[in-house]
Amino acid sequence: MLPLSDFLVVDFSQFLSGPLASLRLADLGARVIKIEKPKTGDICRHLYTSDTVLNGTSTVFHAINRNKESIDLDIKDEADRKVIADLIKKADVVMHNFRPGVMERLGFDYQQVRAINPQVIYGEISGYGDHGPWKGLPGQDLLLQAMTGMTWLSGDADHGPVSMGLSIVDMFAGMNLCNGILACLYRRAVKNEGAHVAISMLDSAVDIQFETVTTYFNDGGTLPERTTVSNAHAYLAAPYGIYSTNDGHLALAMGSIPFLGSLLDCEALKNYRDGQEAFDKRSEIKAVLAAHLATGSTAHWLTILEAADIWCAPVQDWHTLMQHDGFKLLEMIQTVTMGDGYTYDTTACPIRIDGVRLKASKGSPKLGEHAVKIRKELYG
Repeated sequence: MLPLSDFLVVDFSQFLSGPLASLRLADLGARVIKIEKPKTGDICRHLYTSDTVLNGTSTVFHAINRNKESIDLDIKDEADRKVIADLIKKADVVMHNFRPGVMERLGFDYQQVRAINPQVIYGEISGYGDHGPWKGLPGQDLLLQAMTGMTWLSGDADHGPVSMGLSIVDMFAGMNLCNGILACLYRRAVKNEGAHVAISMLDSAVDIQFETVTTYFNDGGTLPERTTVSNAHAYLAAPYGIYSTNDGHLALAMGSIPFLGSLLDCEALKNYRDGQEAFDKRSEIKAVLAAHLATGSTAHWLTILEAADIWCAPVQDWHTLMQHDGFKLLEMIQTVTMGDGYTYDTTACPIRIDGVRLKASKGSPKLGEHAVKIRKELYG
């Protein structure tokens, strides 16, 4: 029996951050019912983040809405609002990721939902919180990366601001909401108390940078400086970075510079010292190392480095990764099936409980697919 079996989540959220939180709750056993707008549904159904469409809907929708149910309801229609209220009465969790003020206007903010269900756990994600000059701005991942300094951490120094290739702020905001909900579900089991869990993407974007922001505040307010060569972390000394070889790329983490010089037979590296010099001259050191590593193959250098217990790895693409036995043993890819029989491959839940990976074979729902069943359960 999964930990959240018999728990009901009523989910108004769209796009990525909120649905990611409810996906994890579903993976843990909760029944998640998406409240979607008639005809159009979750906007993410039509947000094409690639040129691949699965069964008429965007890939990102399928990826983060598997194992859920859908009922299409017009939140402004009185008859549909009664259905929503009746679902809330039965819910353990109600969640959304609308901008501040939207749910208040629609009549389903925390106070109004609490009046319907006093023990409910109410979760919400906003872009910038519910007060302040930014509260009405769009909470979109790239914009949050840009506004919170994250784009000055990736790429080399001469690349300008560089965004991450994933919706990392959405993901962390969703995980933060999930964690808060889980903690409050535990407290409710002990004390029978409801709760209001509020997460902002702004908070989450700053929290991701806990290491670098803490350094900034305790380093005289000095801005991070990326290396000009093989930058991978603004605050770590050489050799930390990714380097080209004559047939691919190689990632190197921490290591002694003079020891690497001896190990790799690179005389120039032997002239540098570890510690402060490895940081102050890291671009210079990395340039020397990069030129040397470019003379041999990835496999050649890995054989030498791994034997000496140096932290290193080949830089792989998805083709290489997913053909490797080490990846296959993880069972991180699963095939799921939609209600109409359409199947697709997607990621599985990363959590194992009692040695068993959590998996669910149910794919994402068609818009309103479960409306008849849900209404029948409510009204017979």
